[in-house]
Amino acid sequence: MMQTGSKIYVAGHRGMVGSAVTRALQKAGFTNIITRTSSELDLRNQQAVADFFAQEKPEYVFMAAARVGGIVANNTYRAEFIHDNLCIQNNIIHQSYVNGVKKMMFFGSSCIYPKMAPQPMKESYLLTGLLEHTNEPYAIAKIAGIKMVEAYRDQYNCNFVSVMPTNLYGINDNYHPQNSHVLPALIRKFHEAKVSGASHVEVWGTGSPMREFLFADDLADAALYLMQNYDGEQFVNIGCNSDLSIKDLALMIKDIIGFEGELKFDSSKPDGTPKKLMDSSFLHSLGWQHKTSLQEGILLAYEDFLARHSS
Repeated sequence: MMQTGSKIYVAGHRGMVGSAVTRALQKAGFTNIITRTSSELDLRNQQAVADFFAQEKPEYVFMAAARVGGIVANNTYRAEFIHDNLCIQNNIIHQSYVNGVKKMMFFGSSCIYPKMAPQPMKESYLLTGLLEHTNEPYAIAKIAGIKMVEAYRDQYNCNFVSVMPTNLYGINDNYHPQNSHVLPALIRKFHEAKVSGASHVEVWGTGSPMREFLFADDLADAALYLMQNYDGEQFVNIGCNSDLSIKDLALMIKDIIGFEGELKFDSSKPDGTPKKLMDSSFLHSLGWQHKTSLQEGILLAYEDFLARHSS
């Protein structure tokens, strides 16, 4: 179990997940947290990562670094999404083994599940069907990470665990007009429409897909809980066990931001998977529940967006 003085490396500490994990650690009193920006350490570079681990010798590792993006980014940069993610996770998982890390946590993604998986998606549904085409390279990289964690456990008895977050949003999210996920993209769209006095906001797709959303600080809380209390081989879904349609999400964000115009759906744009709800009952059986409601979380995310992007 991690002690407050344990040396902890958070890979990807400036991203939404990594920064939430860093905040959760600091809040819990952990003082010896190591971080590197991507300009200081290119995690795709095998030798650089080997040198970093040999020099720093972290005891615990949260593997939250990844190349991530929404449906357009995933489909446009297919080569980078598989190449960069495989390189990053290969280097960190292997060096965690080489340098005797006491425990390493790998963060996957809900897109690892088959496109037409039964709902809600249980951990046992992995590799039971075809993936969604638009994010297949990213999903395959993440599946490889899960299997690599399992292999290093089996062969070397490493205490490595994997967690699968559902769709996340929150502080330090990416609000890029093309490359962001749906929730931050809608925050930006409604905010800009409100500021410019636009008559309507266009939402991609039909509005019918169902999605689950978890506030990133709740994910970090679950990750810390599992790092301290769970050493099992089975990877763990992290979600809130409830979903809503993209249309209802858009209406909620419209209301929170105070946009007075109307919604228009562009059905020529892809919807992606029709429904993506994870079964988090295994996590709940381990004693953890999320704390932040969607309404409350979107308000916090919007405050963060205003602080960082309103100009």
